[in-house]
Amino acid sequence: MINTYQTSMALPQVPPPVPPRLGRSQPVLIPAQIPSPGHSKPLLRFLVAVVVFHLLLSVGGFLYLYYTERQLSHATYSSPQGRVGFPPIEKQETAYRALARMVIKPRSYSTKAKTSGYLQWDTDHSLYRDINYFHSTWVTILQPGDYFVYSRVTFSRGDSTIPLTSFVKMRKSDSGEEKVVMKAYCSMSNGMGSMLNPHMCTATQQDVITLERGNQLSVWVEDLSLVDYEVGATSFGMYKV
Repeated sequence: MINTYQTSMALPQVPPPVPPRLGRSQPVLIPAQIPSPGHSKPLLRFLVAVVVFHLLLSVGGFLYLYYTERQLSHATYSSPQGRVGFPPIEKQETAYRALARMVIKPRSYSTKAKTSGYLQWDTDHSLYRDINYFHSTWVTILQPGDYFVYSRVTFSRGDSTIPLTSFVKMRKSDSGEEKVVMKAYCSMSNGMGSMLNPHMCTATQQDVITLERGNQLSVWVEDLSLVDYEVGATSFGMYKV
């Protein structure tokens, strides 16, 4: 009796198994299918297209902002309340207008005989833009329009037999008929002489003349030997208004 009791105490008690519940689903693991390289190409193309589209939008936006900023800047400069230090549009356009500032070429003449004729240009030191010269005595118009024309001829000596005369002549072409469009006179004996030098006088003339393409202008003097050819004393010029 004693041995039987000890043996039963030594055996562990195991709980009875729990039967499975009906209706409870068990998780089933399904291995994921690895996509083949051929299936990933459409997705890659789509992503590249999206990136390119965003890049084009960025560049287009930058160009739009840049152009708008330039338009606003030009509008600001042209207004009376424009920024200090920047000239308005009207003044900037004058830098591209047709103009000519002709320097007169010094010439020597005999004082014994009267020599009438045209002043000759010093083309190496003259300034001309969109205006050409012809035979160093005429300027040729390349752009039609209204031009402000000025002429200044200083006489260093007088002549009692002829007036000190300066004409601006025009012709329609290099073979056209000449006509006087501007004229000026000065005298050394009636108070018109220079205050600094009473033996000199200046004939000045200016006017606005409508010219066509190919028209030519020149300065004609009654006696070229009486002209003062010093730089600044005698000059001719024009610009488009």
